[in-house]
Amino acid sequence: MDERGITRGRFAARFAERVLSARWAVILIALLLVAAAGSGIARLEFSANYRIFFDGDNPQLLALEALENTYGKNENLVFLIVPDDGDATSESALAAAVWLTDKAWRTPYSRRVDSLANFQYTTADGDDLYVRDLVDPQELNRAETRARIRAVASSDPRIAGSMLARNADVSVVNVTVELPEEGLLEAVAEVAEFGRSAAAEAEERFPGIDLRLVGTVMVNQTFLEASIESQMIFLPASLLLMALVLGVLTRGWAGVAATGAVIVFSILASMGLGIWAGLPFSPPVSPAPTIVLMIVVANCVHLLVSLQQSLRAGASKHDAIVESIGLNLTPVFLASLTTALGFLSMNFSEVPPYRHLGNFVAIGIAACFILSVTFMPALLSLLPLRAPRDRGRRGPTMNALAGSVLRHRKPLLWGWAAIVALMAVAIPRNELNDVLAHFFDKSVEFRQDTDFMDERLSGNTLLEYSLHAPVEGGVTDPGFLADVSNFAAWFRKQPPVRHVSAITDTFRQLNKSMNGDDPDAYRIPESKPLAAQYLLLYELSLPEGLNLNNRIDRSRSATRVTVSAETLSSKELLELNARAQAWLKENAPQVADVNSTGPSALFAYIGQRNIRAMAVGTVVVLLAISGILLVALRSLRLGLISIVPNLVPAVLGLGVWGLTVGQVGLSLSVVVAMTVGIVVDDTVHFLSKYRRARLEYGHGPEDAVRYAFDTAGRAVFTTTVVLVAGFLILVFSPFVPTAQVGVLTATIIFFALIADLSLLPALLTALDRRSEARAGPVEPAA
Repeated sequence: MDERGITRGRFAARFAERVLSARWAVILIALLLVAAAGSGIARLEFSANYRIFFDGDNPQLLALEALENTYGKNENLVFLIVPDDGDATSESALAAAVWLTDKAWRTPYSRRVDSLANFQYTTADGDDLYVRDLVDPQELNRAETRARIRAVASSDPRIAGSMLARNADVSVVNVTVELPEEGLLEAVAEVAEFGRSAAAEAEERFPGIDLRLVGTVMVNQTFLEASIESQMIFLPASLLLMALVLGVLTRGWAGVAATGAVIVFSILASMGLGIWAGLPFSPPVSPAPTIVLMIVVANCVHLLVSLQQSLRAGASKHDAIVESIGLNLTPVFLASLTTALGFLSMNFSEVPPYRHLGNFVAIGIAACFILSVTFMPALLSLLPLRAPRDRGRRGPTMNALAGSVLRHRKPLLWGWAAIVALMAVAIPRNELNDVLAHFFDKSVEFRQDTDFMDERLSGNTLLEYSLHAPVEGGVTDPGFLADVSNFAAWFRKQPPVRHVSAITDTFRQLNKSMNGDDPDAYRIPESKPLAAQYLLLYELSLPEGLNLNNRIDRSRSATRVTVSAETLSSKELLELNARAQAWLKENAPQVADVNSTGPSALFAYIGQRNIRAMAVGTVVVLLAISGILLVALRSLRLGLISIVPNLVPAVLGLGVWGLTVGQVGLSLSVVVAMTVGIVVDDTVHFLSKYRRARLEYGHGPEDAVRYAFDTAGRAVFTTTVVLVAGFLILVFSPFVPTAQVGVLTATIIFFALIADLSLLPALLTALDRRSEARAGPVEPAA
């Protein structure tokens, strides 16, 4: 027998004996430490702002903040007024718009309200400029008044496609809010609740009018609600799954109770210590407790299976626990270490919530390992345990599988090579795509409302440009205004664009109004003094709260152009923005500088950077895990062989995803690094048993494979069932990135099971042909 194996076995046995001899102290210390760690949960702070996906130094976020510092915050609550008769300029629909506009000014933290009802329409009488609300509530009963409103709104580029749908079947009330930095969560909830209450009241007051709510406030509130809904699904379903699997496996309550205690304590430690460390909790982090739960079950299954095998062989409870720890201490440690490294590799991500998720789970894995080899054996020693009846089917099933794999190892190797090559070819079919509104499942009301807006109004893609004139006060220069106008006209010709908001449309209308409403005068003013005079007259006539500070900066040296488009993929958005930047560079000599940003642009750019960052993280974690296995297995050959079944499942998973879905986003970019750490667990347990048979019992490769199947096969299969089923529970999340992580991770783990029970044995028998120290018959599993 190998001396190193004897030393490790003796250490594990002594460790187990000490745990059992001090079981009451171990249990008490565990309870105290978990209580101290878990107390951090009382300091839980939830983040429900879409900006949590970006670091403070993210270039696009800095650009967005610079835009907001210049023109004001972008946070808004949007009411969509949808009349049943399809006419948003009917008397009842316009009355609803007037009432809702007035109500919206009372929205908490409101700074501005824009709608069809209070749109500032200009006319002139000689040198006098008149600026009035487009809708006069006192004249709504007159058909000619409503016809005029519709005609003006449908022809004015500032309204058509923005405040009023181009076919006039939907109108908008847009509330801009200034949310506080402190207490943001409560402020968002307060605004959302006010909006829902106002919408319900409007529907009651105006029969035949349907109200829908969108906007960034509703995005943030839906993040919170989706996270809470997810937790209501994940944990109960995962706990039920755990109890079912362990109940079938152990056929007794002791194993279920001990594992359940380890689950609860690991989750408490994970969440508590993470919060003590200052990690915020957010929707992408919500699967953390469920993931910790699944990993706890996977670890405990190996210990319980070995425990049962020893009890079935006639060992006492004490000896069976010692034997189980002795056999599994090293593999469980290695599995925990490699899994934790996989999740810690998520710190390479450019997206803070996924870094937080990785750290929360890594803490839980560390707690799980400590508790499963100390607290769990101590607790099991106090509980009644009995040997389960041997039904005579499990062993022969694994033996039969081992025999089949060994008989067909060459066809298996060639088959695997062909499948991996085909799936590798399919991986490039995956395209990067992150659409903020599509982060929510279609069953979510907010997603339905944003899809409605995308179909009927301005679209879900928003691009913002701050165009700077060469000199201060240059925003009224006709040359600069001409460049801005041409830029807006270029954008309006792009197929996906629904609406463009530019200050030049206001200058054109002012010039027309001041020239007797002559349609031929609808153009940029001829001189800078004239444009400045018109602008001053207009601003002095505007009511409070509806100034132009959201379109022109205070120094009058820059103006904002807002582009709304149908929902675009990240690739399409980046291409559109690149064409826009190129057009400005070639055709706008009076535009000195450009700041391009917007929520849609933030997600499009972060996806690219995150893919590159996680590619590095995946390589690093793969090298680290391979190095650990090389040292732990003390075999270069086995260490190199272990890389194959750990990498192949990711290739297959991404290949299948490319063939069936074809789109990957922020969440899926971290899956490969994460799953490398998870799938290596079964490889570690299989190779540990294989190596034990080779070195301690002197078996040849074929007999060592049979021993590994007999001692680890059942546990490997069971843990895979737990992990696959557990991650598939995430499919029920209303948060689409979480659901996609669940599907892809479950797929990769399933392929890992097949690889560990077919490809790995075939590789071992083909490549590990060194001579044995001594040969002997196959010993039964302990």
